[in-house]
Amino acid sequence: MDRSADAATINLNLVSHTNVGKTTLARTLLRRDIGEVRDQAHVTDTAEGHVLVDTPRGDALRLWDTPGLGDSARLLRRLRMSDNPIGWLLTQVWDRFTDRPFYSSQQALRNLREESHVILYLVNAAEEPASAGYVEAEMQILGWMDKPVLLLLNQMGAPRGREADAADEAMWRQHVATYPWVRGAISLDAFARCWVQEDELLQAVGAVLPADHAAAFARLRAAWRARNLNVFEASMHALGGQLAAAATDRESIDARTFGGNAGRWVTSMIGGADKADADSERAMSALAKRLDRSVRAATDELIRLHGLSGRAGEEILARVAGHFDVSKRVNVGTSGVIGGLVSGALGGLAADLAAGGLTVGAGALIGGILGVLGAGGAAQAYNLTRGAKEGKVGWSRIFLTQRFTAALLRYLAVAHFGRGRGDWVLGEYAPHWHARVDETVAQFGPALESIWMRADAGAGREEIERALRPIISGAARDVLLRLYPGAAGMFSPMAERGLTT
Repeated sequence: MDRSADAATINLNLVSHTNVGKTTLARTLLRRDIGEVRDQAHVTDTAEGHVLVDTPRGDALRLWDTPGLGDSARLLRRLRMSDNPIGWLLTQVWDRFTDRPFYSSQQALRNLREESHVILYLVNAAEEPASAGYVEAEMQILGWMDKPVLLLLNQMGAPRGREADAADEAMWRQHVATYPWVRGAISLDAFARCWVQEDELLQAVGAVLPADHAAAFARLRAAWRARNLNVFEASMHALGGQLAAAATDRESIDARTFGGNAGRWVTSMIGGADKADADSERAMSALAKRLDRSVRAATDELIRLHGLSGRAGEEILARVAGHFDVSKRVNVGTSGVIGGLVSGALGGLAADLAAGGLTVGAGALIGGILGVLGAGGAAQAYNLTRGAKEGKVGWSRIFLTQRFTAALLRYLAVAHFGRGRGDWVLGEYAPHWHARVDETVAQFGPALESIWMRADAGAGREEIERALRPIISGAARDVLLRLYPGAAGMFSPMAERGLTT
C-alpha cells in the first residue's frame, strides 16, 4: 500500500483508574482479543497500540491501551517533578526497581503526552461521580498531558434507553465542568454498547482533533462506516435467508380418508389438525427441528460477522398448534356421504363452529357454498382455494411475523454484545427494545403479510428472500434509529460509503 503525502496516523489513548475496564473496551472496539483481562489492579503494565481502522491511502487510527492509574495523587506529584534532576532520579531509578507498576504508569503517561491526539478517559458509571475520589487527581494528570479528553462512561449495565444514558452523561459532565480539557461525555459500555454508538464516539473525536488531521480522519471515519455497514447488510442477508427458509418450508402429510365422520371433515376444512393425527405430528416436529437449526445457524453467522466468539445455544421452540398451517386435501368421493347433514345449513354451521370455539375462516366460505355445490363440490372448491393438491404442513403467517420480530431482537442482542464480555451468551433482551421493535414490525406488517401470502401461493425461497431482504434491512435500520436517533448519518446512501455488498 502506497502511503499518500497527506496520510496520517491518529492515536486514541484509553486511560482510566486501574481496573475500570480499558482492556475490555479495547477488545470490544477492536473486535479481537488483546492484552489480558482479570479482576485485579495493574493487569496491563505497558502501553499497547492496535490499529482500529486504516485506509488504502495509508491513514491509520490507532487505539492504545495503557496501564491503569493507581496511586493518582502520588503519580501527579511525580509527573510534576519529572523535569528536575531529583524527580528524574526518583522516576528512572528508584521507581523503576522498587515499584514497577508505578513506574510503568509514569512512562505510559509521558508517551501519551508526546504521541496522543485524543485521550479517552473511562469512568465507572456504576458509581456516583462524587464517590470516585480518584477522579480529581486524575483530572489534574490529564490536564498535565495537555490533550483533549473525552469522558467515556463504562460499566453501565444492560442497555436502558437513551434517556437514562443522557442523564448519566449530564451528571458526569457537570462533575468535570471545571476542567476545560474535558470536551465531552459519552456512554460506551464495553459489555453492552451498540456499534452505532461507536460512530458517535468517532464524531466526538473528529470535533476535537487539530485541523490538519481533519481530512485523514474523515477518510478513516468513512472506512469505519463502510466496514460496519457491510457487516450490517451481511447480517440482514443471513436473517432474510433464515426467514425465507421458514416461510417456504413445507412438510408433506398423507391424505386422510374421513369416511362418515362429519366432525373431522369440518375441522379439516377450516385448517385444523387432529391431535391424534400422528402424521401431522411428525410433520410439525420436522418443521420445528429445521427451524431450530436455521435459527442457530443464522445466529452463528451474526456472531461471526460481529467479531464475537462462541456459538448460539439451543433454541427452545414452544410448539403451539396455532403456529402451524395444515393444508389437507379433502377426499371428494367420501365427503359426499355427509352432504345431507350440512347442505344448505350455513346458519347452523356457523353457529356450531362459534359454539365450539373454533375459528370461522375458510369454514364460513365453505359453508356458504355447500347448498349450491353439495358436499363433494365444496370439497373440490376447498382444495382449489387452499392449493391443496397434496397434504402439507407449514408455518402460519402469524407465527412467521413473530419470527420476524424475534430475528430483530436477536440482531439487537448480537449488535450490543461486546467482545470484551467473552463468548456469546443470549441473555434477557433489554426491556425497552420490545416496544421499539413492536412499533417497527407494526409499520412493516402489511408488507410482511404480502410476502407470506406469496409464500403460501407457492413462491420459492429465492423469490421470498429477495422480497424480504429490503424489509428486514429497513426494519433493522428503523429500530436502531428509534433507539439511537443520532445514528441517522450512519445510513446515508450506500454508494456514498463505497460498500461492496
